[in-house]
Amino acid sequence: MTEIQRQAEEYQQGAERPLGTYVGTLGAYGALLGGLLGAAGLTRRGLPRRIRAGDLALMACTTHKLSRLIAKDPVLSPLRVPFTRYEGVSAPAELSEDVRGHGVRHGIGELLTCPFCMAQWVATAYAGGLVFAPRATRLFGTIMTAVACADWLQLAYARLQQSAEG
Repeated sequence: MTEIQRQAEEYQQGAERPLGTYVGTLGAYGALLGGLLGAAGLTRRGLPRRIRAGDLALMACTTHKLSRLIAKDPVLSPLRVPFTRYEGVSAPAELSEDVRGHGVRHGIGELLTCPFCMAQWVATAYAGGLVFAPRATRLFGTIMTAVACADWLQLAYARLQQSAEG
């Protein structure tokens, strides 16, 4: 047993943690980011000198909404089926799913069911969109922000209805 394997076993304490998949995920993220930066340099698009407050607000709302859609939305559940098992409803228009499988399958399932984990990928893609297709990216960001705001209004409306009835 190598030192790395010993440390991994000690870290896991008997639980299955797909550490190799996590290393692969980190590598894939690094490759994505490096590819975006390299493509920006090759195409001479350049990186923004600064991010405007409006762009940051759109990016934050879009990242929040799209990450939750990917990780929790019932309509997008077919994308998660190979990696998850349906457990029930966790919130209005959101599902609770359990990660299944081992190794790579388990690691991808963890990524796809965690809006916090997915947010880094979504924000990076959005930043790439601002470099390569800023107008389309801002339009998409506006749509996702409107959807996120509509969600909050729907929840507030439902809460008001409940308090008026009770």
